[in-house]
Amino acid sequence: MYNVQFPGIGISMTIDPAAFSIGGFKIYWYGIVIGIGFVLALIFALRNLRRFGIKADGFIDCVITGLICGIIGARLFYVIFRWEYYSQHLDELFAIHNGGLAIYGGVIGALTGGCIVAKIKKLPIPAVLDVTMMGFLIGQGIGRWGNFFNQEAFGTPTDLPWRMVSENTGGAGVHPCFLYESLWCLLGFVLLWLVSRRFHKYDGQIFLLYLVWYGLERMIVEGLRTDSLYTPLFGLRVSQVIAAVTALTGIVLLIVFRKRTFKAADAFAAEAASGISGAEPSSDEADAPTAEKDPPAEQKDETENNSEADS
Repeated sequence: MYNVQFPGIGISMTIDPAAFSIGGFKIYWYGIVIGIGFVLALIFALRNLRRFGIKADGFIDCVITGLICGIIGARLFYVIFRWEYYSQHLDELFAIHNGGLAIYGGVIGALTGGCIVAKIKKLPIPAVLDVTMMGFLIGQGIGRWGNFFNQEAFGTPTDLPWRMVSENTGGAGVHPCFLYESLWCLLGFVLLWLVSRRFHKYDGQIFLLYLVWYGLERMIVEGLRTDSLYTPLFGLRVSQVIAAVTALTGIVLLIVFRKRTFKAADAFAAEAASGISGAEPSSDEADAPTAEKDPPAEQKDETENNSEADS
């Protein structure tokens, strides 16, 4: 149980990380919030697949694989960079209900697993990445509130009006970093959705914009956090390094591909139109009796002459 306050704006509340219990087994808000984010992201993606020229059945396989690989990747990433602790607490390796999921590990794992399945299913991978990254922003924007319920992922002390205070912050007002990232991701979703509707020139464009948008935010917000994972060399924050590399990569590739215009949705629409125009007649049409035609003029004249001779 945590007593959480935002003294600068007069908000105070008590939160319990556990939502409820079933037979002594606790269900935590952390998992519920992440689950809600995932479901909303999936609903958005499924409703927009056709617009990106993606078949739904193959995409579902990508999602299932990506989900599993994402959870594994997020936990593995976190444990690797906290191995000094987990090597002495092996019983906590799978205790993800207490937090300890690294977002970049989850993204890398989900994209790797999902892209492999997309390749197998012969789906347009750049288009899959586009719709997936918008879904990611929904999931990240909502899922970050799981950190709020666990009172983690906060930043350094601050006197800003929206500072957060709880037992986990040691009674000091700190940056609510989970809130910064949540708002940034939800704003990013709105912007990329607008781009996808009006300025989408080629498959992969939305994915590259995601790399830039999220990378820039993560470079800034990660610098405020007190629970960052660090590289073994030079003492650099892992997420800041990855964010810088991905943002720079996204900027460079956006420039390189600026003249591209190919979209799988266009090819999908053209194929569908071709299939309609060249469609075979239905079985009902094929089996329907044809109207009896008048005999050719020559045959008609000959018949009339024979009739006159008989008469």
